[in-house]
Amino acid sequence: MAEYKPEQIRNISLIGHGGSGKTILTEGILYTTGVINRFGKIEEGNTVSDFNKDEIEKQLSISSSLMNTAWKDSKGTAIKINMLDTPGFMDYIGDVISSLRITDTTLVLVDAFKGVEVGTEISFKYTKKYKNNIVFVVNKLDTENANFEEAVKQIKESFGNEVAVAQFPVDEGMGFHKIIDLIKMKQFTFDTTGKGEYKVEEIPEDLKAKAEDYHQNLIEAIASEDETLMEKFFEGGLTEEDIYNGIKLGMKGRKLFPVFCTAAVKNIGVRTLLDFICDFTESPADKSPEVAFKAGTTDEVEVKPDVNGEPVLLVFKTMSERNVGEFSFFRMYSGKVSAGMDLVNSGTGKTERLSQVYSMNGNERKEMSEAICGDIAAVVKLKDTHTNNTLCTKSNMVELKKIEFPEPNMTLAVFPKRKGEEDKMGMAMHSFHEEDPTFMMTYDTEINQSLIHGQGEIHLNTIINRMKNKFNIEVETAEPRIPYRETIRSKAKDIEYKHKKQTGGRGQFGHVVLTLEPTGRGEGFEFVDEIVGGVIPGRFIPAVEKGIVETMTNGVIVGSKVIDVRVRLTFGSYHTVDSDELSFKLAATQAFKKGFKDANPVLLEPIYNVEITFPEEFMGAVSGDISARRGKILGMETEGRLQVIKATIPLSEMSGYSSKLRSFTQGRGTYTRKFSHYEDVPKEVESRIIADYEKQKAEENK
Repeated sequence: MAEYKPEQIRNISLIGHGGSGKTILTEGILYTTGVINRFGKIEEGNTVSDFNKDEIEKQLSISSSLMNTAWKDSKGTAIKINMLDTPGFMDYIGDVISSLRITDTTLVLVDAFKGVEVGTEISFKYTKKYKNNIVFVVNKLDTENANFEEAVKQIKESFGNEVAVAQFPVDEGMGFHKIIDLIKMKQFTFDTTGKGEYKVEEIPEDLKAKAEDYHQNLIEAIASEDETLMEKFFEGGLTEEDIYNGIKLGMKGRKLFPVFCTAAVKNIGVRTLLDFICDFTESPADKSPEVAFKAGTTDEVEVKPDVNGEPVLLVFKTMSERNVGEFSFFRMYSGKVSAGMDLVNSGTGKTERLSQVYSMNGNERKEMSEAICGDIAAVVKLKDTHTNNTLCTKSNMVELKKIEFPEPNMTLAVFPKRKGEEDKMGMAMHSFHEEDPTFMMTYDTEINQSLIHGQGEIHLNTIINRMKNKFNIEVETAEPRIPYRETIRSKAKDIEYKHKKQTGGRGQFGHVVLTLEPTGRGEGFEFVDEIVGGVIPGRFIPAVEKGIVETMTNGVIVGSKVIDVRVRLTFGSYHTVDSDELSFKLAATQAFKKGFKDANPVLLEPIYNVEITFPEEFMGAVSGDISARRGKILGMETEGRLQVIKATIPLSEMSGYSSKLRSFTQGRGTYTRKFSHYEDVPKEVESRIIADYEKQKAEENK
């Protein structure tokens, strides 16, 4: 493999809504640059990036896939291009985020017919955080209903005045094969056999006025980024060098988002896009230093993109492959690494040896002699290093900023179909979490269930299918039990219970008098010992409190935890022979239950903040469904062409929301949720919950 300097590397991510053509554009780039000699097809399951069994079966990308190739810039310099093809379905947003974190330029694909979609908007949000250069690619211009101008209009509405057309199609639709380039002011006529070659021609007379108009808009967009360029623009215009430098400057500052044209499936527009990537997008050497922390501290340090610096790399993705082990994908931010080198995990302090370093194209790998600053590569069989870990040297212990993954949006209870496989299931789930940090498994001791958490129904179903295929573990799922809370709204005074048991010999005796009263929300439990005169000996007081605490843990009304209660132990009595700790514990338990039921008990339910993003035409369906779920709309916002509703919805009403939202928004709606607070359950709902609980207990006691 040829050797490259950081200046000769381009790190590119491809994002966009599902079906916008990211995988096929990647295929076109690999074909055009000679990496593959046959153009793969999604329906045939033979593309380079979608190699996972689930991806082939579902015909969609499930995880990001790393590819690399080479092309030459306009000066003839070889440029290495690392590409990450990311999933378009938001259930797999974690791989989109991790790819954006470690790439410098992002190609945002937009379907020429469907325009800007929810996945486009959501993915783009994360490019702001990671300050990626942006190139919009209007793809599928060869489809019957392609509408370039409408697509551009939507892009501008959604993403602002930074959007500037760099190319427009001559003949969009079924016969599309000509593009007007507004930087070079030429017409490119592409071969229609899929080779991707093109002829450079003069712009036809009937298109010159349109081209000049677009060109002028582009030049104005370039000039507006910089005062010097603006002065030149008004004084006499920009030179070719000014335009070249202005495009680079505008993209670096996210002040210019050029728009390009492709029909990836016919390999039209791919070569010119490659030329632009090589000539205008940032290399790792152009980037500002990474902000990191001294290991174990919050002290910030800079990691400069210096090939001669100390090696520093970030693991951004982990993938397990049968017969090989765990692949760790990483980006170099400083220095260089090679096989056999020892580095330190700055988070754990453990030493890792890089056995072999690989260049990746999908699941095909080639050994690399070294990976230099700015490059993206993979290594196998790291012992204790996973996604988000930094590897560095002992003399330069730093930790790069971690990738921030979103909170789960969906939770299911899970248990193995075959008894005795609980531990095996747990190990499999842990393995999947290492590969995909947006997936988690926990055990909730309160509801006594194993829970899996993910971004949506499709996400969790994918994990379940992979567990069956990879580990031969089949599981069943159910809606998790709702972690209700119980509390009281009034005071119950002088609640007495006397535990007395005599069966011959030493008996049992414990006598307590309690007063229960509510505390403020969130103040928790308070036990007050008000015994005077030794009517209950001090050695028995802890047993009284223990009995109350255990009863609160197990609940009184529906078996849910009791919160925000103050209990005063005011009086009681004891027997010199028969009294013991157990007697007072049992007396306290029964007194508490009795007093709790007399103190206007209520059920509290968990309430979640929910943020729903969807096209405006579904406003009625979305808002109506929120009301049907006992939700409350807190506010509405507009983000580009999309609507965002912020609401609160009880957790008990969120069952099946992922699939329901997808159904009535035609797959174009997404949501996030996060726990907010507990709230009183409405009385009619509370009565139903209590009745169901009592029925269940009766059946268990049969």
